[in-house]
Amino acid sequence: MTQKQLEDYLWGAANILRGMIDAADFKQYIFPLLFFKRVSDIWEEEYQEALELSDGDMDYAKFRENHRFQIPDDCHWSDIRATSTDIGKKLQNALHEIEKANFELLHDVFGDAQWTNKRRLSDEKLIDLIEHFSTMNLTVKNVPHDLMGDGYEYLINKFADDSGHTAAEFYTNRTVVELMTRITDPQPGESVYDPTCGSGGILLNSALYLKKQGKEYRNLKLYGQELNLITSAIARMNMFMHAIDEFLIVQGDTLDQPQILENDELKQFDVVMANPPYSIKRWSQSKFVNDPFGRNIWGTPPRGCADYAFQQHIIKSLKPDTGRSVSLWPHGVLFRAAEATMRKKMIEDDVVDAVIGLGKNLFYNSSMESCLLVCNMNKPKERRGKVIFIDGKDEIRLERSAAYLKDEHIKRMADAFWKFKDDEGFAKVVESQKILTENDGNLSIQLYVKTNGEDTQYTVEQLLAKTKRNQESLQAGYDELIQKLYELGIEAI
Repeated sequence: MTQKQLEDYLWGAANILRGMIDAADFKQYIFPLLFFKRVSDIWEEEYQEALELSDGDMDYAKFRENHRFQIPDDCHWSDIRATSTDIGKKLQNALHEIEKANFELLHDVFGDAQWTNKRRLSDEKLIDLIEHFSTMNLTVKNVPHDLMGDGYEYLINKFADDSGHTAAEFYTNRTVVELMTRITDPQPGESVYDPTCGSGGILLNSALYLKKQGKEYRNLKLYGQELNLITSAIARMNMFMHAIDEFLIVQGDTLDQPQILENDELKQFDVVMANPPYSIKRWSQSKFVNDPFGRNIWGTPPRGCADYAFQQHIIKSLKPDTGRSVSLWPHGVLFRAAEATMRKKMIEDDVVDAVIGLGKNLFYNSSMESCLLVCNMNKPKERRGKVIFIDGKDEIRLERSAAYLKDEHIKRMADAFWKFKDDEGFAKVVESQKILTENDGNLSIQLYVKTNGEDTQYTVEQLLAKTKRNQESLQAGYDELIQKLYELGIEAI
């Protein structure tokens, strides 16, 4: 199967639901069905291989050891396809039994879609979906893991584009994810954590990053927590679709009830990458004042904005010797007065390594500019007591209302981060003490990176003079053009 065939096949399933179900809800039906079909086809593929190996011993071919996932009797895809009435009930029971039979790996992986609600999903529509998925064989031989994984990511991307305001809940722009990964540079055997992991794209890219370099990626340990049940299920399916086994993704509220613990304390990781929900107003602020996990290292954020609760959770989740992090934020985290005290303590602790400004439209359904806040618990000697500011707002490709980073944009920003040198109009290394004393801990990029070496703050008189110079330059260029045309015998209109 080609990539294009797979993509058309997957998106065709979503189009069957169009008009009956909101686009934002497609994912809770399409992803579980796709995963069920994939698991069933692989089980059948494994069964046939074992059958050949054992000269037709059907009992041997069903042994647990011959299958990655177990499918109980009467719960195979073919059993659902053979059902003509109350299909939703039969399907829901099959998914539940598969989860039970593979509890450690697949508990809750199929989410909580209302398969039996015929007003939402009639038998006829469910038959259409099942028949659509039945048109292709999703065995590993026909659709290798790399192809299946790419198709799954394509579907996640399409749902993000199609589902409006809910997209940011489960999808982070993958080109931004690539930049984040190049900055943290995960290594084989390390642990990577995303406290608000959505559909798992950030975690998954860590493994793919190593794989593309020809490094060992299967011993990378991936951890994530996600509030939304179906989104956390999609993240787990995403890992399985890419043949990634070394992961733990749990469902729950990271601020209120972090679940990835070690010895009753927050587990610590080599790398943390995150795109937390920004400026959420409803969060357990009163509980954070006396946080049992000691995450209020710099203080308690204001009730109406949990950004620095997430940022402190990230810092507390880093190993003290190897821990480094990058988080995607709106620019407000760099300068808001309500968080000034916490921000100054963060700078004083010398964990801020870089602030990287990104262009517009990289947050889903928002035109605001974003930034990356990069931290390191154990900076190299040459970077201690300093922060590099990188103005990458122009390193972007805009297409209509969407935006992405081309590889040349990613490379320029990542290279600037690693070189840790001044680059006039683009990057500036600043002493932390200067940030604290001269700008009271304000991390706004424009305070440190001046466009073309000039100060971006102008008086009215300066702006008028600059405008006049520009007009004069434009007029001179126009006059020169008219003269050239005259010399060529062309009469200007």
